[in-house]
Amino acid sequence: MVLVGRVRGRLARSSGRWVSFLLAAIVVTGCTSSAAEGGPSSPATTSSEPPKPVLLALSVSDDEEDVEPGQPVTVRAEYGAITKASLIGKHGTHVKDDLRSDGTFWTTTEPLGYGKTYTLTVEAKGEDGKTVTEESTFTTATPDRTVAVSINVWDDETVGVGMPLIFTFTGPVPDRDAAEDAITITADPETEGDFRWFGDSQVIWRPKEYWEPGTEVTIDAEIYGKDFGEGTFGAEDKTVSFTVGDKLVAVADGKSHKLTVSINDKKVKTMPISMGKPSTPTPKGIYTVMSEHNWYTMDSGTYGVPADSPGGYRLDVEYAVRLSNSGIFYHSAPWSLGDQGRTNVSHGCINLSTENAAWLMNKSNRGDLFEVRNSGGPELDPTDGWSVWQLSWEEWRSQ
Repeated sequence: MVLVGRVRGRLARSSGRWVSFLLAAIVVTGCTSSAAEGGPSSPATTSSEPPKPVLLALSVSDDEEDVEPGQPVTVRAEYGAITKASLIGKHGTHVKDDLRSDGTFWTTTEPLGYGKTYTLTVEAKGEDGKTVTEESTFTTATPDRTVAVSINVWDDETVGVGMPLIFTFTGPVPDRDAAEDAITITADPETEGDFRWFGDSQVIWRPKEYWEPGTEVTIDAEIYGKDFGEGTFGAEDKTVSFTVGDKLVAVADGKSHKLTVSINDKKVKTMPISMGKPSTPTPKGIYTVMSEHNWYTMDSGTYGVPADSPGGYRLDVEYAVRLSNSGIFYHSAPWSLGDQGRTNVSHGCINLSTENAAWLMNKSNRGDLFEVRNSGGPELDPTDGWSVWQLSWEEWRSQ
């Protein structure tokens, strides 16, 4: 605007000088002139556009059906402001709402019910000073079925840097993109990550790299009322907040028969171990701590080998930490003290002394990393437990 003003000022002064010169010429010559004959005319005036009527954009139309109850109902105003708006249920229920201070945007702030009829009424005033009223009556969807979701992280939990975020639905989800869109993961500091589906009812989100210690994370699984396709809708929202603790990594080596524990990349303890014997070797790879137990019953029958059969077992251990769904634990094993640090004799688990198992379990959190090397076993299956770090970032996103 400043530049435009200056340009206009220069033009006005130039016109004034030109007019003075012309008048002098008229006096000298005694001739007359008019605008129609090519003389100068008066400066043009700029006309402004007339005030406009308000335009309203409603997110729902009149007589619309199958509206998603989990999506907010909104109204936007252009060339004016919303002065009053409400959403009322068929039986008089007033839905909570919020109107932006400048009157340009209105929204509901709570979800709607399934299979309900609502009337939206909006009053707005335009730039032209005229008030308009619009009304829309619509019906929300009635689901054929609903699915709930569970999350593997607890509220206020401190987890390890390898923790994957696992969302398990109670039934198949036809529209995977819609389910992912309903889940918001907020991390401070910001953390890059992505989803990967394991079957039709479970999706896992993991960071590109290990979480940074101290990261604060909030999960908002706002699935209620969201359309997941083929008549399937979300049943209930879930919110969880957690903190990432120290970076604890335990590395078990089948050749040296030792377990080395590092915390925040500093080695803090080395202890003797015994892993799976040649007939039952421990799968090699990067495990993630899943759960911790005191006085846990180790039963080969849960993995298809009866306890009373050759190679079977059933015994109680004081400290046991699950590393896979297939039955790999690290646990206290006082019966194998003579073999720990020397040879591998277990059925696949990592045997520790009672004191060392207690120490490690006390230091560890769910989501910590446990790597097995030189075990002579097969590669750990990425779908066995929380073994998501068995896949590279490119493999993770290739689905």
